[in-house]
Amino acid sequence: MEERRLVVLSISGSLRKESTNSRLLLSMEEMMPTGVDFRQYNKLESLPHFSPDLDADKSEPHKAVVEWRENLRSANAIVICTPEYARGVPGSLKNALDWVVSSGEFMNKPTAVISASPHAEGGASALASLILTLKIMSAAIPEQATLAVPFVIKKLGPDGRVIDVDTLSSLRNLVRALLLPLN
Repeated sequence: MEERRLVVLSISGSLRKESTNSRLLLSMEEMMPTGVDFRQYNKLESLPHFSPDLDADKSEPHKAVVEWRENLRSANAIVICTPEYARGVPGSLKNALDWVVSSGEFMNKPTAVISASPHAEGGASALASLILTLKIMSAAIPEQATLAVPFVIKKLGPDGRVIDVDTLSSLRNLVRALLLPLN
């Protein structure tokens, strides 16, 4: 009998090529236990601006939206890591979430939420905003599956991997909390 592989979809809220948020997610990939396929969705910029009129046209759904929704549906769990822009989530991430507000991909799906910032608050406002949005969409955010990472640049090594012991520990705890409902 073949062992069931779990899929964790990671989403960086930043479009920057050398994003610290994407780097945090890459560090998390190394923490995944055997049997977990950690996939990165990195096409937020390909999604059109959300419009209910575009979503209502089911005969010609936008290819990027179909792919986005399929990536979410095929995942057993999701982890989102976002920067904070103007005390909120970046527009590209919010746009992506707007495309799935009413289609149900996050419903009861274990979802971890991380914010990372070069500032002392660690993107706490973006974290709170993102959690609120995901809860409206009925995402299952396990206890201990949220994390704000302050001064993120100081916590990464030259290769972009997390080197800060406390952050590594927090990320491991977050991974355990995210995967616990799937066991």
